[in-house]
Amino acid sequence: MLFDFEIQRCTRRCATTERTMEPGEACYSVLEVQGADIVRRDYSQAAWTGPPAAAFGWWKSQIPEPSAKRIKLAPNDVLVQLFEQLTDRPDSDDMRYVLALLLVRRRVFRLEAPVVQFGKPSTTTDVEIVTMFCPKRETTYEVSVVTPTDQRVDEIQQQLGELLIAGAEPAEEVEETGSQGHKAAA
Repeated sequence: MLFDFEIQRCTRRCATTERTMEPGEACYSVLEVQGADIVRRDYSQAAWTGPPAAAFGWWKSQIPEPSAKRIKLAPNDVLVQLFEQLTDRPDSDDMRYVLALLLVRRRVFRLEAPVVQFGKPSTTTDVEIVTMFCPKRETTYEVSVVTPTDQRVDEIQQQLGELLIAGAEPAEEVEETGSQGHKAAA
């Protein structure tokens, strides 16, 4: 089963207050399923109380300046190579998960059925595992679902920015890394 959908652009309006958000302002974006559609809602930082129960993905971003240049990420092959290198680094499971979601967003990976299974890695607790397929490499990957903490989000953003973004600025300037529970371009 293939899950493929388009994510609409940031509305720049808070879904709760309907206030227009200004460039440079932090915001949170949420993806929810409504019938057969995927709906994006954007929230100002002041109105954010956490992701709604129906959310299957969310991220923190910053409303870009109108004149801001689009960030250029490394080529897909470089992203996949980094993803594969993180396989044997359990301390980077959250970064690997974020990178996998970015690769799904870029249509390099696709989610396979069954989407989630439970496995037991080196610990004694159950961990959600998402199965992904890379058509170009004809390879299937299993990825632990590890949602990073807010502090870890910033660390992952900085690390990926340094590794993958051409001409990367310091962490607070970098706006794009991907999907659920992390920063991404608005």
